[in-house]
Amino acid sequence: MIIQSKRVWIANQFIPAQLEVENNKITSVYAYGTNPVDVDYENSRIVPGFLDVHTHGAYSWDTNDATDGGLETWLENIVKEGVTGLCPTTITQSEEVLTNAVKHVAEVYKTNPKGAEILGIHFEGPYLDMKYKGAQPPEHIAVPSIEQFKRYQDAANGLIKIITMAPEHDPDFALTKYCAETGVVVSIGHSNATYEEASLAVANGVRSMTHVYNGMTPFNHRNNGLVGAAFRFRDVFGEVICDGNHSSLAALNIYYATKGRDYTIMVTDSLMAKGNPVGSKFMFGGHEIEIYPDGSAHLTEINSLAGSTLKVNEGLRILVEEAQVPFDAALNSCTINPARMLRIDDHKGKLGVGYDADIVVLADDYNVIQTYCKGVAQL
Repeated sequence: MIIQSKRVWIANQFIPAQLEVENNKITSVYAYGTNPVDVDYENSRIVPGFLDVHTHGAYSWDTNDATDGGLETWLENIVKEGVTGLCPTTITQSEEVLTNAVKHVAEVYKTNPKGAEILGIHFEGPYLDMKYKGAQPPEHIAVPSIEQFKRYQDAANGLIKIITMAPEHDPDFALTKYCAETGVVVSIGHSNATYEEASLAVANGVRSMTHVYNGMTPFNHRNNGLVGAAFRFRDVFGEVICDGNHSSLAALNIYYATKGRDYTIMVTDSLMAKGNPVGSKFMFGGHEIEIYPDGSAHLTEINSLAGSTLKVNEGLRILVEEAQVPFDAALNSCTINPARMLRIDDHKGKLGVGYDADIVVLADDYNVIQTYCKGVAQL
């Protein structure tokens, strides 16, 4: 198969080009018009597939549910927004619930389901801080434990690739170091850590920060907190929810300008409410949430933000058109940067020979015209 467009994202720029795909991979890149093509997308933008590494669910299904059919439906439908790979994300719950959740994801993963690819599991909690727990159920927050985490990873068949935790509660950074040594990305989140504690956590293996601005100590010019750490640690990855609700457009612009184009990661932090109408209510971690008219999800008991219903292509539009983030930085944050964080950037995250044929065709209004997962058209 050969597709072409006058705007293909190659080497951080749009150029006229053709992409040849064989056996799930991009095998050749030619100048526009070189060969007969299967599809000519004319002037539509062709970009790498989007990767969402922090997403709890969608279409009325949550990772913690561990029920048949839900994850498969999610993977099949998420391609409509250009997502070709994701990390199903847990929320703090009992050991039984979390064990069943990661085991279920691992079982679905082995079946090679249709649609977007499971890149790994993002294990958010239960090793969090009570003050900055956000919507995480406080009754199940626990002290970090290597032995308990080993049980979770065994149930997941090694599929846990990211863990969000509060490292200030990790004695001697024991779990932090264990995860780093075993290839699990440790991300600071839902944490009351100081700037100084965060510096030590990075020295002991932390590689990322979870939904910057949210669930962490704020920035002050004398007490820099975790937000200040996210700004200053320029070679540490940092997620940010780009719906315009969790952080203002100005805050998004400031973060991308400060962090640079190589370490920002756009995430949706989407819930099972995603894909459902305004006013819908769901149970999330044992607590009721409701979708507001702006697309955000709130805990009904205290009206606090609990996650989003953001689509990645909409997040890209918000970043570029509203927050005025340069296109290359915005696109990197949902393609090559998450791939680099997960250490899969040798075959994911950009368009080039030898890379998986995960491709998105975008209209100028950011609507998705077509999504290819390993060369297979999905729409």
